[in-house]
Amino acid sequence: MVRKATKQWNGLLRVLAVTAVVAVGAVEAQQFTAQQSTTQQSTTQQPATQQLKTAAQAPPAQAPRPAQIDRNGVLILVRSTLLALDHANKSGNYTVLRDIAAPAFQVNTAARLAEIFAGHRREGLDLSGVIVIDPQFSLLPQIEANGLMRMTGFFPSVPKQVNFDLIFAPVGGQWRLFGISVALGQTGPVAPPDPPVAQRPPETTSGAGSPKGPPPKK
Repeated sequence: MVRKATKQWNGLLRVLAVTAVVAVGAVEAQQFTAQQSTTQQSTTQQPATQQLKTAAQAPPAQAPRPAQIDRNGVLILVRSTLLALDHANKSGNYTVLRDIAAPAFQVNTAARLAEIFAGHRREGLDLSGVIVIDPQFSLLPQIEANGLMRMTGFFPSVPKQVNFDLIFAPVGGQWRLFGISVALGQTGPVAPPDPPVAQRPPETTSGAGSPKGPPPKK
């Protein structure tokens, strides 16, 4: 009886030991899984954090700044560009205007430029007056964020003023034409037309001829 009870007790201890080992293994497995999940989450979240840091460290877009060019240089650029356009409009040959421009402008063929400026030829636009008239600038020459220099203004000629918007690109240490827009405008504010004059109704009489007075007394 004692031996049989001892064997049963030993068997129970083995079962408990195995159960304990299994329980410990399950706890360790759970801990390992939790650690692995935490590692994966931190790994997954790390690129987002790096992206936020990268976005925060990205430099802001540069604001336009004044161009380092004197007035004489500006006048030379404006006048030479508009005179080249004037010669092209009058001759119908835009090869020279294309050749003196920046490479990005030269993607337009001479025939394409003739189509673009066909309206100037129809209107008989004459830009020769820019030789003797000083331009007035509504936007002083400035360097844009893309490195191009832009200026806008007008020549106050009579009867129409010439408005211009010019963009230049640096090529080989020189400013060369990148974009151009030229149009005619009024030299001053246009007054509205005179209001119509109110017409008074014609005077009417009750009878024909001159009015008659009372008959004379006898």
